Amino acid sequence: MNEASQWIAIWAAGLFSGAALYVSLVEHPARMQCGTLLAATEFGPSYRRGAVMQAMLAGVAAGLAHGSTAWLSGSLLLFLVVPFTLIVIFPTNHKLLDPALDKSSPEAHRLLVRWGRLHEVRSVLGLAAFIVFVLASRRA
Repeated sequence: MNEASQWIAIWAAGLFSGAALYVSLVEHPARMQCGTLLAATEFGPSYRRGAVMQAMLAGVAAGLAHGSTAWLSGSLLLFLVVPFTLIVIFPTNHKLLDPALDKSSPEAHRLLVRWGRLHEVRSVLGLAAFIVFVLASRRA
């Protein structure tokens, strides 16, 4: 794997994990402090904007990282975000984005709390991939 590909993969994984951590540690907790109605209302626009950016970054990083076992491991960690999101998180997303959902209901609150916990998994996977990529680059 050439050095340029390594740095692009590290950069993309770093941005992905940074964005995911920001959402998990700052944005979603702040959203929840504003009350369920506002949190559920703000979720849709925030989710739509963030999903596009994070999908592109994860794809770039996972697609460029190849070669050694360490680079492949980092790619696998980042790739795992995709099936986890599609299989585990999307059902919660769809319920939160459903126009029929009463945005001030206990159900909306429960879904937002669940989404926050699930998103933490994405943050951990992204951060782990970033760390693996950085360590792999130091061995090269």
